[in-house]
Amino acid sequence: MRVLASVLQTGSDRPADALERHLVRLGAANAYEQAGVGPEDISVAEVHDATAIGEIIQSEVLGLCPAGEGGPMAERGETRIGGRIPINPSGGLESKGHPIGATGLGQIFELVAQLRGEAGARQVEGARIAIAENGGGLRGVEEAVACITLLGR
Repeated sequence: MRVLASVLQTGSDRPADALERHLVRLGAANAYEQAGVGPEDISVAEVHDATAIGEIIQSEVLGLCPAGEGGPMAERGETRIGGRIPINPSGGLESKGHPIGATGLGQIFELVAQLRGEAGARQVEGARIAIAENGGGLRGVEEAVACITLLGR
């Protein structure tokens, strides 16, 4: 098990429509560069979905799908276990009660289990590279801070 990259990115006072400056997009680009991988290499993801739209937004700004395609991608089943890019096989933050302070560690725990092949019924077969995205606070139209972690085996 290896940490391929870990990036802490702060938010900015950007306009709502300036998604190219979204802190998760910037942090993910940095993490992908550090790790020498791209979004197309991701096997499984755990993203911050404290609200129902969270998974959709984060999948787009992480580059797991084009902008505007997060919802349709989920509707097509691409984010389910067995789909093209399983997102939140743990059930996500809402299913766990979003234990503030433990959220990020819970995401890493899930992804390590996935990469080790120890996730039981939630197992994503052949998982090799995983991404965790966790954010918090609020600054303007986005989180105040986000952490992007890439793990590999």
